[in-house]
Amino acid sequence: MAASSILFLLLEALVAGASASTFTITNNCGFTVWPAATPAGGGTQLNPGGTWTINVPAGTSSGRVWGRTGCSFNGGSGRCQTGDCAGALSCTLSGQPPLTLAEFTLGTSGGNQDFYDISVIDGYNLAMAFACSTGDRIIVCTGSQCPQAYLFPNDNSKLHHCPGNSDYQVTFCP
Repeated sequence: MAASSILFLLLEALVAGASASTFTITNNCGFTVWPAATPAGGGTQLNPGGTWTINVPAGTSSGRVWGRTGCSFNGGSGRCQTGDCAGALSCTLSGQPPLTLAEFTLGTSGGNQDFYDISVIDGYNLAMAFACSTGDRIIVCTGSQCPQAYLFPNDNSKLHHCPGNSDYQVTFCP
């Protein structure tokens, strides 16, 4: 019985130590944007001035948030002019180019470090700002040759970091 009690306490401590990061996604554009997020979040319609909040589990790697434009949906399916993800409102795959990407990996190095960036490697479709609540800086990208964004695959100087499992803000049309 003592061994099972110790195991239970260890499992409880592991679960309590794991947390989620909150991503607050805001549409400052004068038009509707359909943000999408993988692997957690899916997608939604976000009218001008609207906010969408998602919780992303600790340990998530290769996460992405992007804005889709020119969308038309009937229920959960439809089509977007930019960033379309196989016609789904709630994305489970990455969007089709062109799309401006906010990319992140949460809780690496034993949960002590997050990494985040903006990428226009797959094209540019929407101005974006990406910031960590406790990080080193805000990244702003307002064009296809954005100096703060990854422009090509080995452009390794654009990666930023935050303490593990921080909260984030993604803003379209900052």
